[in-house]
Amino acid sequence: MGKDSASVSWKGNMAFEASQSGHQFMIDAEPHVGGEDLGPRPKAYMLTALAGCTAMDVVSILKKMRVELSDFKVTVDGELTDEHPKHFVKMIVKYEFWGKELPMDKIQKAINLSEERYCGVSVVYRKAMPVESEIILHED
Repeated sequence: MGKDSASVSWKGNMAFEASQSGHQFMIDAEPHVGGEDLGPRPKAYMLTALAGCTAMDVVSILKKMRVELSDFKVTVDGELTDEHPKHFVKMIVKYEFWGKELPMDKIQKAINLSEERYCGVSVVYRKAMPVESEIILHED
């Protein structure tokens, strides 16, 4: 069974330096709660984790299908509760593709494979809340 880990080291006020797989990045709170906005909030990284996980899958799968893209972007929006503990109750994943004569059937298949089979982040999130997706094609 695989294993991964992360750690955070306090840097003062509400700032922490996070370490993950040899990479360092900052997390911090907003100024109105004692932070200095030196990095994103921890909860926001949940959105980044999903965007990165599914984006890597989709690009890899489309390469194997010989689909050529000129650009690709994944945006994840999360809907939060108003009450504490504030948590995501829904996420919307927007896939944007740029290229010539993009094959919607292959793009849809790559996204489905990512969401249902390969992206571990998506699998976990879908057990906790609705995760919707949207596809936008831009013709070059």
